[in-house]
Amino acid sequence: MIARSTLKLAATMALAISILSLLAMGLQYRLVESRLTEATKAALSADLAGYSALYQQRRIIALRQAIDFRSASATDELLLLQDRNQKRLAGTETVWPQAITPRDPTASYADFSSDAAQRFTHQGRDWLGVARILPGDFSLLVARSLTPVDATLASLRKGMAALSLILLAAGALIGTLAAKSVMTRITRLNGLADQVATGDLTARLPGPRSPDEFGLLETHVHAMLDRIENLNRATHRLSDTIAHELRTPLNRMMQKLAQIEGQPALAADLRAEMRNAIRVFDSLLDISRAEADQGSGGGLLPVDLSAVTAEVWDLYEPLAEDKGLRCTLQSQPDLHILGDRNLIAQMLANLIDNAIKYGAPGDSLSLTLQTTPDHHRLTLTDTGPGLPPDLRDAAFERFTRAPRDKDRGIQGHGLGLALVRAIAARHGAKLTLPEVAQGLTVELLWPKLTT
Repeated sequence: MIARSTLKLAATMALAISILSLLAMGLQYRLVESRLTEATKAALSADLAGYSALYQQRRIIALRQAIDFRSASATDELLLLQDRNQKRLAGTETVWPQAITPRDPTASYADFSSDAAQRFTHQGRDWLGVARILPGDFSLLVARSLTPVDATLASLRKGMAALSLILLAAGALIGTLAAKSVMTRITRLNGLADQVATGDLTARLPGPRSPDEFGLLETHVHAMLDRIENLNRATHRLSDTIAHELRTPLNRMMQKLAQIEGQPALAADLRAEMRNAIRVFDSLLDISRAEADQGSGGGLLPVDLSAVTAEVWDLYEPLAEDKGLRCTLQSQPDLHILGDRNLIAQMLANLIDNAIKYGAPGDSLSLTLQTTPDHHRLTLTDTGPGLPPDLRDAAFERFTRAPRDKDRGIQGHGLGLALVRAIAARHGAKLTLPEVAQGLTVELLWPKLTT
């Protein structure tokens, strides 16, 4: 199916070609019309020159003989010579045409030329002629038929109309082909952008670059992606290195704390702080690994999302009920996706644990999993305190915590939702926070497993 922009571009090109062609043909038509009229006038001038020469030499007798001779073979000429009583002396007509009147009765025949020619209609035909009163009140009419000119122009108009239709069709065809070619190149770049948007920074356009602007653009886009990929890889390496290098000495310090005697309380506090720091580094490593694998399908296998959801819910439901929360699970069976079972379970655990942590006795907690025509929708809803409005946009950033958490003594480092976002991106799931009147709702749209 051709895109609307392609059709617009094709129509614009066809219209532009047609307009330019019509202008060119219009100018050509006017030029041909002018040339044919001038040719008729030239023939008329030649006739007048001949009759003028005869009249100058032998007067009316010679003119009458010439017109009689010419009338015998005239087909596209109108000739008439009358005396002062409008009696026919010679010519192709018997009576004077009413559509033209003799002019300049005082002018001599020598001054007579085609510049004074008039266009008139006689017996259903158009003529270009000159009518004069000669000395002695003789009336002379010399005219040439415009029928051949009109027929030629009519044929030219028909040809121009047919050519216009052909040019319009050709313009539409050329415009469509050109627009499709352009849209193919744009679609190629859009496809690359869609791959990169899913997190696949290794995506590249196949084939050699063409030696044009699009090829140059593709080269620049590839260079930009190479730079981004290198920077991203360096960032992940730095994060991994920091986490690994710091976690190792912390573990050693914990082992050495066991050797401290006489201060068990202090040693216990130090061990708790170190364990807490190690958990932070573990979470950062998990987020880094999930983000590094984002957009790639490696390591993903068919997973029964319904079964994983039920298992995680069964694990946390007793904790929620012990805190006084009202729990509800609604899950359609046998909903499958392509994913990593452990990461999905970790993500669901983070979401449910987060809802339990912030909930209060009497609050409700519900988890819904259902299928739609395009996705599997997983929705976790609670009626807890929700998120402050100023934190909704940054909720999934690392180390984001509401100030009230510290006031309420809620422990955490603001990494749980960041890990949720990284795991969702790893699986190509769309993560959103729909607006609700109370509490917090997290919605995940999972791509269906295609068979």
